[in-house]
Amino acid sequence: MIDGGTDVLELQVVALRQESDCVISVELADVDGRLLPAWEPGAHIDLGLPDHIRQYSLMGDPQKRHSYRIAVLRERASSGGSRYVHTVLRPGDLVEVGGPRNNFPLAEADSYLMIAGGIGITPLLPMIRRLHEEGGDWRLLYGGRSRASMAFLAELAGYGDRVEVRPFDENGHLDLDSAFASPIEGRAVYCCGPEALIAAVEKRCTTWPSGTLQVERFAAGPRDGEADLQAFELVLARSGQRLMVPADSSALDVLDAAGVALPNACRDGVCGSCETRVLAGRPLHRDALTDSDRTDIVFPCVSRAHGAELVLDL
Repeated sequence: MIDGGTDVLELQVVALRQESDCVISVELADVDGRLLPAWEPGAHIDLGLPDHIRQYSLMGDPQKRHSYRIAVLRERASSGGSRYVHTVLRPGDLVEVGGPRNNFPLAEADSYLMIAGGIGITPLLPMIRRLHEEGGDWRLLYGGRSRASMAFLAELAGYGDRVEVRPFDENGHLDLDSAFASPIEGRAVYCCGPEALIAAVEKRCTTWPSGTLQVERFAAGPRDGEADLQAFELVLARSGQRLMVPADSSALDVLDAAGVALPNACRDGVCGSCETRVLAGRPLHRDALTDSDRTDIVFPCVSRAHGAELVLDL
């Protein structure tokens, strides 16, 4: 069950479609035909499944608000979520949906380089549609294991030579060295895909202007210093309550135990649902969403404090 308060909807599966040998798309709509909450390219929803909550990028047309469309990869080592969608979920089923939230918004830029690996194409599809409709300057590099595994190739073919499709079994890895040969002022780079691809793009962007790169992760990246985590105190400004967070516990777990309920879905620093405002103290960001020097918010599911305490707007 999704802990998301009034933002949780019960939607019906109205269509399933095979998009590649390992990806299906799922269309969701309100049973009574009501308009769904508005969203912008880059947004995702939480999908409530039995024993799992998973985050999926919205990949339809934001102007068509009678339905949401997501795509689900059949993971080889699925813990149950993707397996359930592929083998159990069927048209007519009802599911809980939280959100939408957007941690990967499309910002204004002179030009755009989009880089997708596998299922990472999903958040980029509505961005490409928006840029194409507005006459933007953009290019997409799309890699995958094979053509059979790469979803939405027919849809992308309509964009012509702006899209470079590079299956690994035919062409090897994406040619990132050429794409990042020289820094380009005013260019925004958007990347979504496996951690190895994101890391390779991050490395090449270190010589580009600050703020060039925006990434979307479907799973938390590596976190350094697990053995060095320190206990700290949470101060809840509204009640004055003080809570000690041990080194081996998360701030979210401590808040839960104290009866302070926050919306949460991934509990892994990826979805953004537990975002909390910081009033004092310096957060130690360990999530996949926040710049390390930002001090006004924290995601208590994984992030902690630099120093002895963190004062939250709770």
